[in-house]
Amino acid sequence: MKKIMHALWLGFLLLSFTGCLANTPYTHRKQLVLFSPQQEMQMGYQSAKQILQKEPLSHDRRLNAVVQRVGKRIAAAAVQPDYKWQFFVIDKNVLNAFCLPGGKVFVYKGLFRAVQNEDQLAVVIGHEVAHAIARHGAERMSMMQLGRMGKTIASQTIGGGKYADVINKAYGSVEGVGLVLPFSRKFEYEADEIGLYLMTKAGYNPREALTFWDNMRRLSQGKRKPPEFLSTHPADIHRIQKIKALIPVALKNYR
Repeated sequence: MKKIMHALWLGFLLLSFTGCLANTPYTHRKQLVLFSPQQEMQMGYQSAKQILQKEPLSHDRRLNAVVQRVGKRIAAAAVQPDYKWQFFVIDKNVLNAFCLPGGKVFVYKGLFRAVQNEDQLAVVIGHEVAHAIARHGAERMSMMQLGRMGKTIASQTIGGGKYADVINKAYGSVEGVGLVLPFSRKFEYEADEIGLYLMTKAGYNPREALTFWDNMRRLSQGKRKPPEFLSTHPADIHRIQKIKALIPVALKNYR
């Protein structure tokens, strides 16, 4: 009887989740998101507040000016009136940038080692803004929540107890290597694609994406990286190949 009840509960949950399906902008991929845009943006604002309290912001006028200029053009191309776009430069020598839900974009000062002009900065900001408008953060959190629910159902159905450790290990593998990591790489490819669209719409040259990612590849040479199937990001060579294939499409929007 217990197994029947769990099966019915699972069926009910699956029916409920069909109401949480959405389409990503521009790529039109079906995605499952269990959080409302308001919940997601509130989490983003809270995270931004914590980051601004901990991270040192750069006072370099030139860097801040160029990030603001490029950021505002990309944000205008993204057409998200509910987002409160803000752009910050973190004063750390790190090759990274990120965007939180709701439009808080952070670019590390160290990334300018790979950025040679405004078009290449548009590659970075376009990519990060794409993550936000495609709601990748909320989608990843939804996957993790589903994984936890699946583990609970499996534990209760099988009986938990002596099988609890096996279930935890199995779901840990499925959640990581089998689900979260592949989708993290999918999110990166998708952000590259949407980012190219946004930067060309904003008037930047999409050809510079190849130069920027080649700069990133060269700067990261010699650093130990996990194999691609254990990484949240695609291998550099695969990313560059995909971008190369997308550029002819992006150029149709470039003026």
